[in-house]
Amino acid sequence: MKIAVVGATGMVGNVMLAVLAERKLPISELLLVASPRSVGKQISFEGKNHTVVGLETAVATRPDIALFSAGGATSLEWAPKFAAVGTTVIDNSSAWRMDPNKKLIVPEINANQLSTTDKIIANPNCSTIQMVMALAPLHKAYRIKRIVISTYQSITGTGVKAVEQLKNEREGKAGEMAYPHPIHKNALPQCDVFLENDYTKEEMKLVNETHKILGDASIGITATAIRIPVVGGHSESINLEFEKPYVIAELRELLEQTPGVIVKDKPASNEYPMPIDAEGKDAVFVGRMRRDPSIENGLNLWIVSDNLRKGAATNTVQIGEYLIEHNLV
Repeated sequence: MKIAVVGATGMVGNVMLAVLAERKLPISELLLVASPRSVGKQISFEGKNHTVVGLETAVATRPDIALFSAGGATSLEWAPKFAAVGTTVIDNSSAWRMDPNKKLIVPEINANQLSTTDKIIANPNCSTIQMVMALAPLHKAYRIKRIVISTYQSITGTGVKAVEQLKNEREGKAGEMAYPHPIHKNALPQCDVFLENDYTKEEMKLVNETHKILGDASIGITATAIRIPVVGGHSESINLEFEKPYVIAELRELLEQTPGVIVKDKPASNEYPMPIDAEGKDAVFVGRMRRDPSIENGLNLWIVSDNLRKGAATNTVQIGEYLIEHNLV
């Protein structure tokens, strides 16, 4: 496979390269692609230096698969150009997620929807991916009526600029601000920009993408997304209301048997998922599972995952793996 990584010099792009090496994809040629200011830079991959090239050069080489993590504007402009030469694009931005003609894929849930005609495939938002990984089997078994979401999201979801802001604030230095307020020793109830309905884009992504991935727009969903000064991953407090009754032991067993999900839930010994433990791992961790007595068939749970891994790079690479394994490229 001739594989291009578009946005290779960015935070997610770097993790994509690490995941590609770890998962041993059959790469015959690797193209590292970035903006003009990065063209010509050298990046090492599995002991070999690769020269960063521009988008025009990458399209001309007609890669089999292009993994995009270069922002929505770049994806909107360039993904169709790659697709036009036969490349299958897997895009990590929000550009194509809600396009009715594009698939929104979490491989463990709905990769079987993919076919050879899908030349632009959307990778969901990081906070959505980790949540639906845990919710998909529960929805299938008990039918979810309503979801109330509160996220506690890592600054790495914003990018290098946010990491630098936190570092500067911890060290008492002035510097460029990624957020409208300090993030050190703070919690910002704003992820992305506010929309006309006073929800943020991040909050509405959780609503709309979950409906699309689970294939059920009847689920009532509301979300509050909060940015906190951690780097290990995103955490989510989820309250569910099911249509059907459940037995907590059976529900726990169902999640324990779900590929990609690890149940870490022993409150008596203070064992529960935390971003500091999830960092650098591909799994989605679930804990603090307990019945909500305030509503019939209610459940509370806590979900944690590394947003740069399963929430972005790993999920993108897994889609590529599926395409290769099923001869869809």
